[in-house]
Amino acid sequence: MAELAPVRWGILGTGGIARDFALDLAGVPGAQLVAVGSRTAAAATAFAAAVSPSFPQVRPHASWADLAADDEVDAVYVATPHPWHAECAVLAINAGRHVLVEKPFTMDAAQARQVVAAARSAGVICLEAMWTRFLPHTLRLRELVAEGAVGEVITVSADHGQWFAHDATHRLFDPVLGGGALLDLGIYVVSWASMILGPPSSVLAASTPAFTGVDGQTSIVLGYGDSPAQAILTCTLGSATPRRAFVAGTEGVIDVDPVFYSGTGFTLTRRDGHVERFETPEGFSSAPGKGLREEAAEVARLVAEGERESPHLPLDETVSIMETLDEVRRQIGLTY
Repeated sequence: MAELAPVRWGILGTGGIARDFALDLAGVPGAQLVAVGSRTAAAATAFAAAVSPSFPQVRPHASWADLAADDEVDAVYVATPHPWHAECAVLAINAGRHVLVEKPFTMDAAQARQVVAAARSAGVICLEAMWTRFLPHTLRLRELVAEGAVGEVITVSADHGQWFAHDATHRLFDPVLGGGALLDLGIYVVSWASMILGPPSSVLAASTPAFTGVDGQTSIVLGYGDSPAQAILTCTLGSATPRRAFVAGTEGVIDVDPVFYSGTGFTLTRRDGHVERFETPEGFSSAPGKGLREEAAEVARLVAEGERESPHLPLDETVSIMETLDEVRRQIGLTY
């Protein structure tokens, strides 16, 4: 692991992903969770109690603004529902905190640009919490593609489907909370394609609505100008799909094991039939948490090295991904 700076974290939000992140912080050298902020004192206090076995000195704050103003916080993890990501990120940035913003980074590209501009103006670290980008199998896959292991990329494919019971009160079905397959699950597959092929020149999307009007299933084909490459992407709230991904090129194919966006392995099959395997390192798999610690470690690495953006997910790419999602939403008529 690269050299990491000790970072004192605050968390905005008290939902499931916030708790997962707090537990994963225990596996990051030098990381401390020192504060949590919520819209109510009761939620913040309950969260602090829940994480006390790993971090017994977490200060609960009864507002997002109070958390952002806490001078003992170096970095803020924004884990609120999607519609408040931009507001919370800017609150923390304006207070001089580094920010790690849960995906989707914002609700749309316009909000993303506002957050990025604020972070660059303030000179703080800003990173989208797309944890997949920092996992060992993803880093090695990118190296192999860059080295030409698959030749010219022809097809990138990824699917992300999970089954959810029809519950109008669940945030994934609630339009007010930015629900739907695209922003919660589709962000993974669109980001995956962006990682390999960059921003698309064309977008073609089709969707089936869920019973609340958000998108229940969305499929996307991305084109890349004069390149022969295409990305074929799907996401759904109606089925637990295989959640596989592959990168196919003129000289070989990298087939990623399920679940492609979590710590896993892959097989590289070259055109001459030679097969190579990559397995997630044993030490990674046995460490605490499920992989969210890697995005926190990336923030600590950036602090240690005096950098403000990650080469694994630059801010301009985060904005580009939101632009692609905006175009998909336009085509399928998904509004919030």
